[in-house]
Formats: sequence, C-alpha cells, structure tokens
Amino acid sequence: MNPDVMFVIGLVVSVFSIPPILGAVADGRAPRAAAITVLIGGGLIALAVSQKPSSYSISEIPDVFVRVVGQYIR
Repeated sequence: MNPDVMFVIGLVVSVFSIPPILGAVADGRAPRAAAITVLIGGGLIALAVSQKPSSYSISEIPDVFVRVVGQYIR
C-alpha cells in the first residue's frame, strides 16, 4: 500500500476517534474502543512515516490529502 494512502487513512481514523473518546470521558466510562482506533490510526501513520524516506511536514499534509483523494476520485 502507498505510504500516502496509509497516512491519510491513519489521520482519518484518528480524527474520527476523538468524539467517542470525549463522549466516553463525559459519561465516566473508559474509552476502550476509541483507544484501540487511536492505536490503529497511530500505527498507520507511524508505518507511513517509516516507509517514506522524506518525512511528512505539517504544510505538506493538505497536499497529500488532496493527492490521495484525487487519485481515488479520478
């Protein structure tokens, strides 16, 4: 799998796990499932960064996102 695709999937999974974490903390429950999704997303991001020789910078993230989405929409 392309490192850019893994990076974008990892970001999306990590961002989508934030609301369940906040909801579980607000209800006084342990965020077990949300923590697992954060680990999965973080693992995908770490794998993508390790496979790409030049690492991702903050300013490059929108370009990577558009490139991956454009690749699958075309």
